[in-house]
Amino acid sequence: MTYSHIGGEPRESFKDLEETFKVIESFMGYLPNSHLSMAKNPNLNHGFSALASTIFGSKHLGIDLVNLIALASSLASGCKYCQAHTSHGASKAGVSPDKITEILKYNESDQFSASEKATLDLAFAAGVTPNASKKDHFVELQKHFNDEAIIDIVAVIALFGFLNRWNDTLGTVLEDVPKEFVEKELQPLGWNK
Repeated sequence: MTYSHIGGEPRESFKDLEETFKVIESFMGYLPNSHLSMAKNPNLNHGFSALASTIFGSKHLGIDLVNLIALASSLASGCKYCQAHTSHGASKAGVSPDKITEILKYNESDQFSASEKATLDLAFAAGVTPNASKKDHFVELQKHFNDEAIIDIVAVIALFGFLNRWNDTLGTVLEDVPKEFVEKELQPLGWNK
């Protein structure tokens, strides 16, 4: 549901950001409407794009795990827009549809490794408000990851904390590519438009 008129401008309204848009589109397969709303403040758009690029380019985490963390954080926060994006991103990163549809019951699933379960424990805990992360989450993560990887895990969660708030607050309209993916793959999760 759209709550705001902000971001309704077409891509052509932001010609000075076209190169940035092309990079985003080449990575995601489409241009997210959230970038069109951020384009109202070009410095925000550039800064966000640089931050997202750094986080998604983690040298310590695979892109599949980055997308699973993003999906778990978005599920915890309740942001349907980001759930659609991150489930689609996880699929593009090679995560099987079975694994995506089992993420809400990851602790009982044999689809997830012990390190993924530890990571998702933190992502789900940190994605809710108030934040429910605890020292025990980090004790468990340290069994599987070094400090640099744990920082990258928290960076993904924090990035999606921003995106979850941004898109839920503005009521960002979902694009066709993730919408079609959600309709086909996320129905088992109870996702609806």
